[in-house]
Amino acid sequence: MSAADKFLYVDRNVVNNPLAQADWATKKLVWVPSERLGFEAGSVKEERGDECVVELADSGKKIRVNKDDIQKMNPPKFSKVEDMAELTCLNEASVLHNLKERYYSGLIYTYSGLFCVVINPYKNLPIYSEEIVDMYKGKKRHEMPPHIYAITDTAYRSMMQDREDQSILCTGESGAGKTENTKKVIQYLAHVASSHKTKKDQGELEKQLLQANPILEAFGNGKTVKNDNSSRFGKFIRINFDVNGYIVGANIETYLLEKSRAIRQAKDERTFHIFYYLLTGAGDKLRDELLLENYNNYRFLSNGNVTIPGQHDKDLFTETLEAFKIMSIPEDEQIGLLKVVASVLQLGNMTFKKERHTDQAAMPDDTTAQKVSHLMGMNVTDFTRAILSPRIKVGRDYVQKAQTQEQAEFAVEALAKATYERMFRWLVMRINKALDKTKRQGASFIGILDIAGFEIFELNSFEQLCINYTNEKLQQLFNHTMFILEQEEYQREGIEWSFIDFGLDLQPCIELIEKPASPPGILALLDEECWFPKATDKSFVEKVLQEQGTHPKFFKPKKLKDEADFCIIHYAGKVDYKADEWLMKNMDPLNDNVASLLNQSTDKFVSELWRDVDRIVGLDKVSMSDMPGAFKTRKGMFRTVGQLYKEQLSKLMATLRNTNPNFVRCIIPNHEKKAGKLDPHLVLDQLRCNGVLEGIRICRQGFPNRIVFQEFRQRYEILTPNAIPKGFMDGKQACVLMIKSLELDPNLFRIGQSKVFFRAGVLAHLEEERDMKITDIIISFQAWCRGYVARKAFAKRQQQLTAMKVIQRNCAAYLKLRNWQWWRLFTKVKPLLQVSRQEEEMLAKDDELVKVKEKHLYAEQQLQEMEDKQHQLSAEKIALQEQLQAETELCAEAEEMRARLAARKQELEEILHDLEARVEEEEERASHLSSEKKKMQQNIGDLEQQLDEEEAARQKLQLEKVTLEAKMKKIEDDVMVLDDQNNKLNKEKKLMEERISEFTTNLTEEEEKSKSLQKLKTKHEAMITDLEDRLRREEKQRQELEKNRRKLDGDFNEIHDQISELQAQIAELRAQLAKKEEELQTALARIEEEAAQKNLAQKKIRELEAQLSELQEDLELERQARTKAEKHRRDLGEELEALKTELEDTLDSTAAQQELRSKRETEVSHLKKSLDDEAKVHEQLLVEMRQKHGQAFDELNEQLEQAKRNKVSMEKAKQALESERNELAIEMQTLMQGKGDSEHRRKKAEGQVQELLLKHSESERQRLEQAEKLAKVQAELESVSTVLCDVEGKSIKATKDCSVVESQLQDIQELLQEETRQKLSHSTRLRQLEDEQNNLREQLEEEEEAKRNVEKQLQTVQAQLLEMKKRVEQDAGCLETTEEGKKRLQRDLEGLNQRMEEKCSAFEKLDKTKTRVQQELDDLLVDQDHLRQIVSNLEKKQKKFDQMLAEEKNISARYAEERDKAEAEAREKETRALALTRELDSMMDIKDEVDRNNKLLRAEMEDLVSSKDDVGKSVHELEKAKRVMDQQLEEMRTQLEELEDELQGTEDAKLRLEVNMQAMKAQYERDLSGRDEMGEEKKRALVKQVREMEMELEDERKQRSAAVAGRKKLELDLKELEAGIDNANKNRDEALKQLKKIQAQMKDLIRELEDTRMSREEILASSKETEKKLKGMEAEMIQMQEELAAAERVKRQAQQERDELQDEINNQASKNAQAVEDRRRMEARIAQLEEELEEEQCNTELTNDRLKKAVLQSDQMNVELTAERSTCQRVEGARCQLERQNKELKLKLQELEGTVKSKYKANMAALESKIAALEEQLDMETRERQGATKLVRRTEKKLKEVILQVDDERRNTEQYKDQVDKSNSRMKQLKRQLEEAEEEAQRANANRRKLQRELEDASESADVMNREVSTLKNKLRRGDFPFTVRRTVTRAGIESDEDSEAKPETPEPKPE
Repeated sequence: MSAADKFLYVDRNVVNNPLAQADWATKKLVWVPSERLGFEAGSVKEERGDECVVELADSGKKIRVNKDDIQKMNPPKFSKVEDMAELTCLNEASVLHNLKERYYSGLIYTYSGLFCVVINPYKNLPIYSEEIVDMYKGKKRHEMPPHIYAITDTAYRSMMQDREDQSILCTGESGAGKTENTKKVIQYLAHVASSHKTKKDQGELEKQLLQANPILEAFGNGKTVKNDNSSRFGKFIRINFDVNGYIVGANIETYLLEKSRAIRQAKDERTFHIFYYLLTGAGDKLRDELLLENYNNYRFLSNGNVTIPGQHDKDLFTETLEAFKIMSIPEDEQIGLLKVVASVLQLGNMTFKKERHTDQAAMPDDTTAQKVSHLMGMNVTDFTRAILSPRIKVGRDYVQKAQTQEQAEFAVEALAKATYERMFRWLVMRINKALDKTKRQGASFIGILDIAGFEIFELNSFEQLCINYTNEKLQQLFNHTMFILEQEEYQREGIEWSFIDFGLDLQPCIELIEKPASPPGILALLDEECWFPKATDKSFVEKVLQEQGTHPKFFKPKKLKDEADFCIIHYAGKVDYKADEWLMKNMDPLNDNVASLLNQSTDKFVSELWRDVDRIVGLDKVSMSDMPGAFKTRKGMFRTVGQLYKEQLSKLMATLRNTNPNFVRCIIPNHEKKAGKLDPHLVLDQLRCNGVLEGIRICRQGFPNRIVFQEFRQRYEILTPNAIPKGFMDGKQACVLMIKSLELDPNLFRIGQSKVFFRAGVLAHLEEERDMKITDIIISFQAWCRGYVARKAFAKRQQQLTAMKVIQRNCAAYLKLRNWQWWRLFTKVKPLLQVSRQEEEMLAKDDELVKVKEKHLYAEQQLQEMEDKQHQLSAEKIALQEQLQAETELCAEAEEMRARLAARKQELEEILHDLEARVEEEEERASHLSSEKKKMQQNIGDLEQQLDEEEAARQKLQLEKVTLEAKMKKIEDDVMVLDDQNNKLNKEKKLMEERISEFTTNLTEEEEKSKSLQKLKTKHEAMITDLEDRLRREEKQRQELEKNRRKLDGDFNEIHDQISELQAQIAELRAQLAKKEEELQTALARIEEEAAQKNLAQKKIRELEAQLSELQEDLELERQARTKAEKHRRDLGEELEALKTELEDTLDSTAAQQELRSKRETEVSHLKKSLDDEAKVHEQLLVEMRQKHGQAFDELNEQLEQAKRNKVSMEKAKQALESERNELAIEMQTLMQGKGDSEHRRKKAEGQVQELLLKHSESERQRLEQAEKLAKVQAELESVSTVLCDVEGKSIKATKDCSVVESQLQDIQELLQEETRQKLSHSTRLRQLEDEQNNLREQLEEEEEAKRNVEKQLQTVQAQLLEMKKRVEQDAGCLETTEEGKKRLQRDLEGLNQRMEEKCSAFEKLDKTKTRVQQELDDLLVDQDHLRQIVSNLEKKQKKFDQMLAEEKNISARYAEERDKAEAEAREKETRALALTRELDSMMDIKDEVDRNNKLLRAEMEDLVSSKDDVGKSVHELEKAKRVMDQQLEEMRTQLEELEDELQGTEDAKLRLEVNMQAMKAQYERDLSGRDEMGEEKKRALVKQVREMEMELEDERKQRSAAVAGRKKLELDLKELEAGIDNANKNRDEALKQLKKIQAQMKDLIRELEDTRMSREEILASSKETEKKLKGMEAEMIQMQEELAAAERVKRQAQQERDELQDEINNQASKNAQAVEDRRRMEARIAQLEEELEEEQCNTELTNDRLKKAVLQSDQMNVELTAERSTCQRVEGARCQLERQNKELKLKLQELEGTVKSKYKANMAALESKIAALEEQLDMETRERQGATKLVRRTEKKLKEVILQVDDERRNTEQYKDQVDKSNSRMKQLKRQLEEAEEEAQRANANRRKLQRELEDASESADVMNREVSTLKNKLRRGDFPFTVRRTVTRAGIESDEDSEAKPETPEPKPE
């Protein structure tokens, strides 16, 4: 093997190692994911459910891996395979392993289907020499090992044979070797396709083609971190060939030059090579001429002189200059190029500074400017003026605007980048001019695309978007091309295959980027933002999110906003983009003053570069300009970078689509640039980005493995030894017999004309069986050989034994005879006796003579026969020679004819290419004009839309102005009212003194109660710890359930066989849904009447659209006529050209031919004239049609504007309805899955019954514990009664000190003034207080008379107080229970968090299994389709044959069968009609329930609106309102009326919106009804077919009695399981009964508490009345005794105490206000959680109702399951009540802790954090549910597609019994498994709901207890309020609570 062969060919001795084959056969080898190596080899040792135990091959370590993460390993036969498409196990691990093994063996080229994958070797390999080129020349691809030369030669030969243009697409990351492989392609073509006519011309053109690359590398390549010679631009090299295959020219197009590299570079990187070449290699004369300096003097060379190892810049500079000469670029142009390069360097040295007192930029030193001006031929002053103060057009005048330092620096950098880019474009144009100078015409071309591959960086910008957009288009081209070739292969082999164009998979992502409108793509939005003056990158991102936020390939990023702005899902992965400076990059602005100077430069080269100055974007057009009115966009003057690149890419893709593409994917093995090292993760990422893995994924959908008949028979005939009979047999027939005996699934293979096709993995299976067979054969062979050897040895031993006996016997005889004399005489005489032998010899000779004579006679006979045969053959030979001579003569004549025809064909092809080139130019012009027209129309539409939006905004502002004016008037009225209130407050001083005395009493009470509450808090904490213990126990139970669920996951794979049966049920449910929607449509008939006017307008729009479509059809007809005329013209032109060529060849012929030529020319002229006339007439018609179209377009625009608005609202309503319907369908499907799971779990229910009994005993024990705790609470209530006695004594003392608080009135007055400013309601309250003062005076007079009766009443009051103390003790016990509930809730929360984490991990595993199951399901469905097609075709043939045989016999039988079928169908239709009527009745009942719910919701809404005023009150206002609530009822009514007036306006607007929405909904439902009718018709047809199939199934069932017997056994087992379930249900019912008893006891306790509360309130009312009377009497006694001195002393003391108490009251009030605010926030959060739970419960109840109706139509088992589900729901309802009680207790606990001092705030914070954790948990649940709904929607879409396919197949397979039986059995299995999955999901949801309801019950019970405690406190504080006042206060508190709960629905009005 030579040195080159080592890097080309695989060593098959290593590959065919029998040890490796044996190792693979004995062990179950697989690939396991590895963080270090990507994938590691291992062998499966054990399988445990979803996991496997794998032993790693290298380390011997055993690990546990999920089955979804394991990938199969290929047999050793496929090791280092040249084409990875041949791998039988196509997966990532196998692809990576194959590439790695080949790379380590020095094989850098590998095929992967259409791809050629190249891995950079980072060293020179001897595989590119001329010998290698000659070796690959003219060979087919499969004949030689993989190589870039093989790809190139294939393209070249295809071009020559098929006359089809070719393209070679090289993509990959920087440093992967794209440029080097491009060079090798050009080198090969230059060697193979060079002409041999004149060696000089040939050498010059090929030299120029090869030397173009060094020039482009010098000016376009640079050093990066990854690559020392990285191409910083993309290029498409087009090499033209003539008819004979010789190179006649070339053309180069470039894309996306990285011009920013010219001004700045990253660390350790270089700018473009030419800068270093010039500074290193220029001579002294050239340096002086170009004003060159040292490296470090240039700012644009960021890293100075960075050298590349092994590269000499000086030598490369001379090579570049020589390449210039070869390209025939003159020296003056070379100097101009180098001057531009030097001027770019000098521009970086220009420095600017700020002036002292302004921001204006100044240039302190203009030496650099002088150098730049000298090099570029400009005036220095004009140049500096253009930079520092450019002229800007404002209106019609020009103004000089001073630039800041930043603006000047930006302008200089932009100028440098633009100059270099223009110079590079000129250089490419000049190279193209040199390469295209030959006069020979190109018949076809080969294009070589060298462009960057897919890029995913941490921060991706505009350049990455363009590159990734290009790669999306290229990948789409590959997918399309690949499957077209697959389709051709299948058609060639005669295989049935439904074509799938996988190129359409990438279309959504491409449209997201490039779509021009409706909605516009990212590039269109970027261009649109570039036209607006105030547009920024942020506004662009917002617009993108608004327009494309719902696109499936578009996502908002999960990162922070400063890291990424939006995210796009490409085929290679998810890419985050940062939109910084995108507008600037897209517009690419320049200083147009400097550009105009450069245009007028004295240097011809510079002025030539800047000749298109009018097309640039000036700096005044971008957002930098600060001058008003400076921005004025001129459309059409310039085109953005995105538009130009999009057009370039569209041209490139059009070119590539017209070619036959060949794909080369270059890969970097490592970032260290080391040879022989391969980073697996890096290679995998590149394979994904390059589309190799995408191609393999597509390969799996077809039949990737194919093998020739002969090879298949030779390799696998050992598996079918007796299948093929002896003798000759065709290869195809032999393969058919082999496969039939192998019993392969028909979907796994296809037999073509010359090959057998297999799906992925089948050959691996056959290899395993072959290895097993060979091992068996070898073992048996070895056993036979060992037996033969053993038998032979045994026979030998036996012979030796007999020989030994003979020897012994002879020896004994010899010993006896040796001394006998006669024996000695005999031995001496015997040799002398030879006479007797002569006779024997004579007889032998005679016998031999006879045999020889016989042989001689036989030979003579054969000789005679052979001579006869020879004469016959010689005669035949003479006849064949004569025939051959005649054939050769005919062949020579045919060859001459072929040569003449080939010459004629070549001439005609040249003419045709010329004409096609002209046609393409004309088509490009027409397409360009049409695109410009579309852009203009789009811009007009955008402007009209903007005008509409501006008009709407103006109307909104006017409405806001009117509302603000009304609010101002209202505020002025309020100010007047406040002035009146201030005057009245002065009169009401004396009344407020009594209020202050009550505050003092309340304060003392609060201090004493805080101590008692602290004790209660400790008790509550103990209760919480108990609740936490309960939560831990339930967590253990949940973990056990989770284990059971994991076991059941393994059974989930059986769902695939049941989906087909469920499809019929889904169709029926959809029909029911359609009926429901029809009923809703009838209910909305009134709304349809209101929408009638809109329908009329829509009808008009449709008519106009119809007119427009007619006009468009006319236009298309005209276009078709024009194309026909053009074709006719082309044909005539071709004939003309043909005639011309013939005439030119025959110029020297006879005069008659000249006359013919003149006649033909006249005919051609006439034809030209007629064509011109037709073209003129056609253009006139086009003008008329355009005028008509323009008029119609103008009329339609006005009507479409109105239609658009209606359409938007309509679409919103449509989307809402669709989302509701989809959610219902999704929930239905989840319930069906849960149902399947429940049926499967029923088998294990017997074991769980014992667990339920244990849980029941635990609940009994907990109930006993609760009873003991209740006794403790009663004991603690007695201690509270003693505290109440002390409180009463202090309250009496405080009442005596009430009279001494008069001096504090001034401070209270200021406080009241502040409160009156905040709330307007105080004015009316104060008026009522005056009336109350008069009433109090009257009461004082009455109390004087009743003074004598006070003592008796005091005695009765004391007795009542004792009773109250007992009841208060009971209440304190309830508070302790709430504390315990709180602690338990905290434990529950911690357990819930742990369970959430476990759930997340379980869901991830489920997602993986689901994806794997989905892939298998797709494969099964595809297999099923192909199987059905084959069966249908075979059975059609059989049917035709049977019809021909027995057509006359079966006529009468058919009539009878048809009659029976008709009767059966009539009966089934009647039953179906009855069922439908029942369903309609049920749907009507559901509708009535929905109406009742709506009425209840409206009533609740009115209640919420009425209680809205109480939300914003502070604690002070609430306490005052409680005292005077009866007197304030009238004022509250007036305020409610004002609020209702304000709400009326909003409700009117809401009603208008609802009317519009309902109208849209009605329209949408009409459309839906139409679709549903179509669906019903299809369904009826299907029902007919199903009935016919069932009739045929009855015959089959008779033949399967054995299967029925097995089924009966299974049913017996099922009945036993049902009995077990009944026992479990009975036990559960008993548990429920006991739970109901406990609930009844709880209700009785609550009723007793309510009774005690009512009696306590009555007692407190009477006591407070007596206290009032006592106060009045004591006041009179003090006045009568006239003890002024004592009163004054008491007054001073009271004043001091009052000051202290007032401070404490203020502090307490602020704390109370904070506590109330915290409580409201918590209530709002809890209300949100409750609402979400209620919504989920409503949804589940609706779906349960529907499911029950569906289950009633099925069998008895489903009925039992629904009963079990209803019992579960009862248990859940009971637990919901407990959760609400816990929730109330929790809220009350929070209120109590808010009243305590600041040291208890830490506990409240902890509770808030826990509730926040609950909210986060709920968010996680909702996110998971949304993800699950998305997955279900996807599966539902796939199910719809499968349903349609099944419907089509059922029509074709009506009479095929076997196939129907199989499908029905699979449907039933799927149904069972899906019901099990549904039951499992439902149980998981039930557990989650139970926990949430327990939490809610606990919080509700806490709320109830807190309210009771607060009411008790208030009653103890205030004894002077009547009973009616307190009742209204409690109602107000309840209303305020309800209002706070309703907060999320009705937001609080903001204060004006």
